[in-house]
Amino acid sequence: MTQAINLTIPALHKAYKQGELSPEQMVVHVLELAKQYLEHNIWIRLFTRAEIQPYLDALKNADIADKPLYGIPFAIKDNIDLAGFPVTAGCEAYAYTPEKSAFVVQQLIDAGAIPIGKTNLDQFATGLVGVRSPEKWGPCHNSFNPDYISGGSSSGSAVSVALGLVSFALGTDTAGSGRVPAAFNNLVGLKPTRGLLSTDGVVPACKSLDCVSIFSLTTDDANSVYKVAAVFDTNDAYARLNIDTNIANYGSTQARFSFAVPEPEQLTFFGNHEYEKQFEATVVELEKLGGEKQVIDFAPFITAARLLYEGPWVAERRVATEGVDRSNMLSVIQDILSTQEDASADDLFKAEYALQACRQQVRSVLESVDFIVTPTAGTTYTIDEVQAEPIKLNSNLGHYTNFMNLLDCCAVAVPAGFVSSGMPFGITLFSRAFSDSRLLSYANLLQQQLQLPLGAIQQPLAETYAVSGGVDDRILVAVCGAHLDGQPLNHQLTDRGGKLVEKTTTSPSYQLYALAGGPPERPALVRDDNGQAIEIELWQIPTATLGSFLAGIAGPLGLGKVETLDGRWVTGFICEHQGITHAENISAFNSWRNYITNK
Repeated sequence: MTQAINLTIPALHKAYKQGELSPEQMVVHVLELAKQYLEHNIWIRLFTRAEIQPYLDALKNADIADKPLYGIPFAIKDNIDLAGFPVTAGCEAYAYTPEKSAFVVQQLIDAGAIPIGKTNLDQFATGLVGVRSPEKWGPCHNSFNPDYISGGSSSGSAVSVALGLVSFALGTDTAGSGRVPAAFNNLVGLKPTRGLLSTDGVVPACKSLDCVSIFSLTTDDANSVYKVAAVFDTNDAYARLNIDTNIANYGSTQARFSFAVPEPEQLTFFGNHEYEKQFEATVVELEKLGGEKQVIDFAPFITAARLLYEGPWVAERRVATEGVDRSNMLSVIQDILSTQEDASADDLFKAEYALQACRQQVRSVLESVDFIVTPTAGTTYTIDEVQAEPIKLNSNLGHYTNFMNLLDCCAVAVPAGFVSSGMPFGITLFSRAFSDSRLLSYANLLQQQLQLPLGAIQQPLAETYAVSGGVDDRILVAVCGAHLDGQPLNHQLTDRGGKLVEKTTTSPSYQLYALAGGPPERPALVRDDNGQAIEIELWQIPTATLGSFLAGIAGPLGLGKVETLDGRWVTGFICEHQGITHAENISAFNSWRNYITNK
């Protein structure tokens, strides 16, 4: 029996560099291993060695240092184009053969990745169960227990990673298809910000909401693939330019962070008490890592989630399949597409108004915490259970996922433990758009803390390559005078979305001066080894607004680094030395407020 080898990207690259393995040998191994899992119904088309050979040939004269995904095997959900290979979207009558690969697939191949096959899915990416595939391909079985569902619609992609057949896989995620299969197969599932990974060359489900998603064994691998794949594509009408703080931010986490969970009565586990206990235990682990828990009203998220299938957005799925005779589709897909057929343009606008109200209600929550955490799914089911009640149970699985794209969130599904049956449990971290790298960083923190085995292959988690560093999309700014809460210039922080995070002091190495001139009166903080601790406030402001904040600071003040009492170095106000020539030393007050009150 062929045993899975470690296909994580760092492990494979190490083996290649040390001459222990070649890409050709890796492919032979993967294809041999895949024969053992044919009954899992992972593939719509598993490529032959001859079909893979051109990708191997392209690497013969390449330098591994120049290709970040050199020799890395991956799978492609069969609603994503790969040049020269038929695309079915799980429906033979729909099949076509593209002349060129999807933009995102080409980015990966250009980086050295090797496609191994096209994977099974819920037909037309409609479902979260992984059983909505025609008899020819059959339901995709869970990697831990074949009696259980694998999760959909990106079922085969998830199982191929979990069983060690590929290093990563592409899925799509409109309503949860990149996260639910990750949870059910002990994987990391990245649902990126809409528009960051091109959907050009992807069969749409809901074109305005679709995302290409990434399945991997580790957050490190998810980040490596994300960095290659998140390239702006001018041919994608829904493409969005990434922002600097969402590119080089992986590994940058604060020692203290905030996260939110729904109110207890709003958490739903559909009778699965073990999942409930696992979720509670994971929240405790996040608190151990330095997280400060907040409890929030989850109602607006649930309201938005219901709009996806109970509102006129179902019409987008009909548009995506309008060229296909419905008689060629599975009956459950026909049933879904036949809903909301009498919805009018008026109904669409009313639903959009309701959705916009939800967006406004959740905005402050998304801004005020580093992320929100929920179960990825409230429970799981056997294949027989889902076949017997396909609509209701599928709907249950989308309880915590359906709202994400409607509310413009990004998310990472993270393995979080196992229940007594041996089946995995997972959580999801989510936040506002363009938080992908930050979420992956916190997901990595949790994955390293839990040290769960990888996928279904029981290989240990390696030490992460992530290092502390990078730039967040929020930055801490230390203020000590006119920008303090309630002081005359505080509006310069609040107008830019600033939030007061902490009241503390500097290290005992500063002198405080009152500058000449005004109004407003302003202090100057000067580092001095013979100084003392000075009162400061730490404000968090969006990095994107920092430039305009800096431009409004009048000399001799500027921004530099200030040491806090607990040894952190944060951005804060500093003063040019000549600025204190005519200033009054007010360090004895230890605080600008004390000085103003008592002068």
